[in-house]
Amino acid sequence: MRQSPRSGRRAAPALPTCGDRHRLPGVARLDWAAGKDPGVAGESRRAEGAEAGAAVQSARAAVLATAKAMASKLLRAVILGPPGSGKGTVCERIAQNFGLQHLSSGHLLRENLKTNTEVGDVAKQYLEKGLLVPDHVITRLMMSELETRSAQHWLLDGFPRTLVQAEALDRICDVDLVISLNIPFETLKDRLSRRWIHPSSGRVYNLDFNPPQVLGVDDITGEPLVQQEDDKPEALAARLRRYKDAAKPVIELYKSRGVLHQFSGTETNRIWPYVYTLFSNKITPIQSKEAY
Repeated sequence: MRQSPRSGRRAAPALPTCGDRHRLPGVARLDWAAGKDPGVAGESRRAEGAEAGAAVQSARAAVLATAKAMASKLLRAVILGPPGSGKGTVCERIAQNFGLQHLSSGHLLRENLKTNTEVGDVAKQYLEKGLLVPDHVITRLMMSELETRSAQHWLLDGFPRTLVQAEALDRICDVDLVISLNIPFETLKDRLSRRWIHPSSGRVYNLDFNPPQVLGVDDITGEPLVQQEDDKPEALAARLRRYKDAAKPVIELYKSRGVLHQFSGTETNRIWPYVYTLFSNKITPIQSKEAY
């Protein structure tokens, strides 16, 4: 206590302010007892907080990296090719050898028509008028299906057919691998002229290399097979022209991204070994022996 010059009384000690807090004897003793200068202790606590924050950020980044790595292990593939190119056969072999889900737009459309779903009813309105099902309907159909396959490897067959469809697919995923089958026109004409179909299931027969057990009859249901009008020679040229016009920008898109692989030939069995090798470099086969 200091002496008051006027009254002779001792003045009360000045109360410490916030800025004087480090001068309080009790606080100083606590920090010094720990062997730390009070100012240094504050810096140390801030450093420890920063380190903890960095650790949290690092852990969060590791989780995101792991999730991304898991997603990258899922193979997203597409097969392109004109009618009669053998897409269905190649897809079946890929599914059998590598475990990819074969998602055919034609098959999914037939299923939705059969079960009278909302998208199936919309598609039916076009088909009953003899019109092609438009892009937005097919895209809606496929997007809905792909949402349920987010944790699976898959192979798309018949989608995307147009640039609009390819751009819609881009918005939900990156395609890793695209196969394009280039088959000579004469080979396609011969194949399609010998092709018969079971309408309700979409099963395809070829009288040369995959004939039905009884001519004109489906093996499973016993129902009659039909030849589609646009498979007949007089309609084929126009059909292939439509395919090429629609597919060209899709092919160019995937080519520019470095994911397109084109295979040419007249026999699926000769093309298949190259397709098998390509997929083997992307995903481990599920069978020890190649299946045909």
